[in-house]
Amino acid sequence: MNGRPISGASAHARKRGGRRGANTLFAAASGATLLLVTACGGGGSDSGDGDGKGGADDNKPSQAVVTIAPKDGADAVATNGALRISAAKGKLSEVTVKDPKGRTVPGRITSGGAKWAPARHLASGTKYKVHAIAKDSEGRTSAKDSTFTTLVPKNTFLGQFTPEDGTKVGVGMPFSVHFTRGITAPGAVEKAIEIKTEPSVPVEGHWFGNDRLDFRPEKYWKPGTKVTVKMNLDGVEGRPGVYGKQTKTIAFEIGRSQVSTVDVKTKKMTVERDGKVLKKIPVTTGKPGYETWNGQMVISERLKVTRMNGETVGYGGEYDIKDVPHAQRLSTSGTFIHGNYWGGGAFGNYNASHGCIGLRDVRGGYDKKVPAAWFFDNSMVGDVVVVKNSNDKIIAPDNGYNGWNMSWEKWKS
Repeated sequence: MNGRPISGASAHARKRGGRRGANTLFAAASGATLLLVTACGGGGSDSGDGDGKGGADDNKPSQAVVTIAPKDGADAVATNGALRISAAKGKLSEVTVKDPKGRTVPGRITSGGAKWAPARHLASGTKYKVHAIAKDSEGRTSAKDSTFTTLVPKNTFLGQFTPEDGTKVGVGMPFSVHFTRGITAPGAVEKAIEIKTEPSVPVEGHWFGNDRLDFRPEKYWKPGTKVTVKMNLDGVEGRPGVYGKQTKTIAFEIGRSQVSTVDVKTKKMTVERDGKVLKKIPVTTGKPGYETWNGQMVISERLKVTRMNGETVGYGGEYDIKDVPHAQRLSTSGTFIHGNYWGGGAFGNYNASHGCIGLRDVRGGYDKKVPAAWFFDNSMVGDVVVVKNSNDKIIAPDNGYNGWNMSWEKWKS
């Protein structure tokens, strides 16, 4: 009997103990669930968690502020000086400005990343797209996009140029541009004309008045030089309210070197090709009172036959020859080196012209063996003719393409 109560009590105790075990297991499971919820929802708020804090900084917006002028959607924007891009609380890292054809406007970031400006003027009547990116001190980026359209000018000018694209010219030929309107902003216009050569040689421009700009190297071009000219005049304000409207590329090549020297005293011309004497030709030059200019002159025009009338050059009715053969222009004022069939025995003996250089020829210019025909057939635009020992002064540099009569220092100034 003594064993039964003990047995019953033990059984009761085991039942109670089982309930406590179940409650303990439930509490443990509940605690695990609570811990899981806390970890998913609030772990990032722990101020001691360095990774959590870094993630929050990464999501902050950039402090850099990009400003673009003119404002987005602006019309009739000036082609020069209006486009300005800047960054505050950061530095510009990338700027692109493109026209509708996808061509990028050159420019550069300056002031330590605070500013960007185009390298040259913009084209007129063109819609541009701007994309700019800046970074703050933490390397976070901020971008801005904008569009604007430049003005459509009411008044324009053109540049009429020589030599023509694709031509081959002599070593004395400058690249010359004559503008249809007088230019009052020569620096802006000259900057818009870019010249590159192969092989490379420094080329400088010189203004004659306000409507003509010539470019040349210090010395005659080297034979075989390839010259490329980019005329980016579209949008250049050449004078107040008057804009250029040309975008053109011209390429020409320098041929062999031919320099012919006319000695007025000996009445002979020595033709040199690439530094070697090719031929010596008897000539007649300007008679007393009509002396031929001294100096370096460039052949600018070639005519197999032309009319020469004294009235066109201020000599009244002294002569009017309707069929001058093998004529090559040396000056704007009317100096030619040409065939002469009426000179008789003047060639190599006495000077009988009104300032031109005459070479023996036949009427009609049919004889290829006469000196004038030979010289014409062996010349090209851009060849140089030098006159020396004349009683006249040196020809003016702007009287034809004769800027070689200026020193390099004066030319550059």
